[in-house]
Amino acid sequence: MRILPARDDAVLVELADLDQAVALLESLTDDPVPGVGEPVAGARTVLVPFRPSAMTAAALAAELRRRPLVRRPVGRSRRVEIPTVYDGADLAAVAALLGWSPAELVRRHTALTWVVGYMGFAPGFAYLTAEGGPGADVPAWPDVPRRPSPRTHVPAGSVALAGPHTGVYPRESPGGWQLVGRTAARVWDTSREPPSLWRPGDLVRFVAVRERASAGGRPPAATAEARPAAPAPASREPTSGEPADAPLAGALVVVSPGVQTLVQDLGRPGRAHLGVAASGALDPVSLRAANRAVGNPPGAAALEVIGPLRLRARGPQVVAVAGAPAPVTVLGLAPDDHPAGRPRRTPATATAAGPAAIALDDGEELRLGTPRRGARTYVAVRGGVAVPPVLGSRSTDVLAGLGPAPAAAGDVLPVGAVGPGLPAAAPGLPDVPGRAAADAAHADAVDAIAPLPSPGGDAVVLHVVLGPRADWFGDAGIAALTDQDWEVTPRSNRVGLRLAGAPVPWARPGELPSEGCVVGALQVPPDGQPVLFLADHPVTGGYPVVGAVVAAQAPLLGQLPAGARVRFVPVPHAAQGETPNETLGETPNETRSEAPA
Repeated sequence: MRILPARDDAVLVELADLDQAVALLESLTDDPVPGVGEPVAGARTVLVPFRPSAMTAAALAAELRRRPLVRRPVGRSRRVEIPTVYDGADLAAVAALLGWSPAELVRRHTALTWVVGYMGFAPGFAYLTAEGGPGADVPAWPDVPRRPSPRTHVPAGSVALAGPHTGVYPRESPGGWQLVGRTAARVWDTSREPPSLWRPGDLVRFVAVRERASAGGRPPAATAEARPAAPAPASREPTSGEPADAPLAGALVVVSPGVQTLVQDLGRPGRAHLGVAASGALDPVSLRAANRAVGNPPGAAALEVIGPLRLRARGPQVVAVAGAPAPVTVLGLAPDDHPAGRPRRTPATATAAGPAAIALDDGEELRLGTPRRGARTYVAVRGGVAVPPVLGSRSTDVLAGLGPAPAAAGDVLPVGAVGPGLPAAAPGLPDVPGRAAADAAHADAVDAIAPLPSPGGDAVVLHVVLGPRADWFGDAGIAALTDQDWEVTPRSNRVGLRLAGAPVPWARPGELPSEGCVVGALQVPPDGQPVLFLADHPVTGGYPVVGAVVAAQAPLLGQLPAGARVRFVPVPHAAQGETPNETLGETPNETRSEAPA
């Protein structure tokens, strides 16, 4: 067992194989450690987040070494069949790499029985490992290298290979696996209970079919023992409509959504075992500040905006703006627009630096301009945006496809009624000692972020804990990461910031088995251009992570616009020595395999 730093509040436990990883996951699930969050299993690792205020990294490492690595009995009675059209873009290339014909690859892939090992990357994405074929002519499945650089778009239903694994992409997403086929199986469907087609321990067979096997040019859907009849495809939760179980207090009508407007709250933590990331607001500090200004609970659903934005009040509303500072204008009704002939209110301009409650009368518009600094502004409304929750959250996860679709012109966003526990006036809310100063410091940090060539656009300094895979890069790779400024490219989104600069070279070849990642992780694909993970990042990833931005700076990452520059400065982990690649400890006398699991 090796225990490696994954961030200042997380460690990655490296074990011998998948069985040991699942055994440790089960131990932490059945007998939780106080102060430890939800663990995430990988091919032979377990990511363990923790609260440093509750437990030190050294104490956590000692506790993890005491845990038995014996799996509880797992039933493998369920069998799932995946009808597959083998026409993937990488089929011929992968077959040639393995010394086979495409037909031989298909024969071997369908002859094997695959086992669901663990979930990750995206909701419903299962890592399948080969258990064995029905005859002696089917040997073990070989390792298949990932693509040198991941695709930005992989179609939903793609059947893919990477390392010793097979997987099915639940929806369109980025991905670096080799594509060999496609299926119409809905491996993830939020209208179904449970939403995932499979679970760890299930046995899976891929069945080759021709495209004409079903109407519409799509292969038939999957079948599974003890699985209920497949429902109609789930649709996205609408941004209009009223939840049946909550009273409403009017709405906000989207006149113009700007570049992107999403509903966000504090996310859906605790569902990594389904492959579901926490998601939520990229800048939770600003979300909380806007909610406090209107008297909402800190995690109420609000709007995350890349401006400009125009909203019209339906019924009297109270809103507040925080995050990236942008011009705020309130526009009233002209006399001929109102039966009482109320005059147009004089527009008032403010910035988002200091959130304050803004009253909107029925029909008035809130106009939010383009931020001069930062990237995302948050608009909270008293009572919260009351779209229907999905898996316990109203937030939009762009990678997983969970939550409401991005706002479009004409959408009606329902506003929740003020409950009995909500204070009557936001300005009278009691303050938490130090909160105002912390909010002000965060607002100042956001205000300092500027894209090139804006005046004062100095590089944003981000502190990183090196690891867990800093040893994959060596001194030259670490120097390449830390000795230059990196530019945020326009290809960035809520999944991650794609950075451009002189490449970070790998110091060793090979494939890394997929393992859990945190927000702020710096994943480096073979092309050497890092991806800095944000809130909608995959639960697990297969490229090595050289380091992670410290937790305190994570809220700043979503405020970095395209063109901004960043510089990484290493800081030691709480239990790390002076050498950046030093681990938090290794179990003595244990033989450790370097080969992918």
